Amino acid sequence: MAPTNLTSAPVFLLLGLVDGTDAHPLLFLLFLGIYLLNALSNLSMVVLVRCDGALRSPMYYFLGHLSLVDVCFTTVTVPRLLAGLLHPGQAISFQACFAQMYFAQMYFFVALGITESYLLAAMSYDRATAVCRPLRYGALMTPWRCAALVRASWAVAHLHSLLHTLLLSALSYPRAAPVRHFFCDMAVMLSVATSDTSAAETAIFSEGLTVVLAPLLLVFLSYARILVAVLRLRSAGGRRRVFSTCGAHLVAVALFFGSVLSVYFRPSSAYSARYDRLAGVVYAVITPTLNPFIYSLRNKEVKSALKRVLRWRAARQEA
Repeated sequence: MAPTNLTSAPVFLLLGLVDGTDAHPLLFLLFLGIYLLNALSNLSMVVLVRCDGALRSPMYYFLGHLSLVDVCFTTVTVPRLLAGLLHPGQAISFQACFAQMYFAQMYFFVALGITESYLLAAMSYDRATAVCRPLRYGALMTPWRCAALVRASWAVAHLHSLLHTLLLSALSYPRAAPVRHFFCDMAVMLSVATSDTSAAETAIFSEGLTVVLAPLLLVFLSYARILVAVLRLRSAGGRRRVFSTCGAHLVAVALFFGSVLSVYFRPSSAYSARYDRLAGVVYAVITPTLNPFIYSLRNKEVKSALKRVLRWRAARQEA
């Protein structure tokens, strides 16, 4: 196949989550149910944080933004995944793929993914401040500082997404290429490119050190501080409360960062379609759906707020 650039309009054949030309209605229903559950749970968290005055602490402020990111994160990829399960082997033009990458994957997917990593880091910093410096917690985690952390996360994510898009669009691709994935992912595009990808890989890898490893390092340092503080506690009940709060967050961090690192921090020569599709489902579908249940909706304060909102809605309907 002769390589071509952006103006030659190559066509990619998205093979979807499962190879073959057969429809998979059971998988379609499974992922449709996961997506609806994701939307319901995460949007419920967003509404609760905005409407209930009892959830005004920095922790719930970050949780509300994380839930908004999660529902948008899955909306980027799951609709195409569902379409591929019912109609596998969809052809998509190069321009359409890059339009998807810029407006969806490269901004809403990459930017949302980067934003999630920074929000997870901000949440770990918030927990470390609450455990290690409880007397100064209110002075350190002010509304202005929390809002600044969220705005900075979005700004950094947008800039990095734009850079990644420009780097990938400058590569050459074959006129027709099968893509063993359910969306145009960065790792996929690097694997099918016919031109030298070393410069793009180096730049993306270097940028990734900033947007992934920096938040992960902050998470590690925050929990190291929490561990030291917990070991100094004499009360077993106090230790259990800290571990129950922080342990759930660590599960979410491990799922998200573990799958992302395994996909994006390796050369394109090590690309494995089966593994990358599975990892893509973990960090783009499963983790955002589990997040509300891991450390939001099982919280007593959140449950109480949900009951208050439901009672308020019922009272309005009766009136």
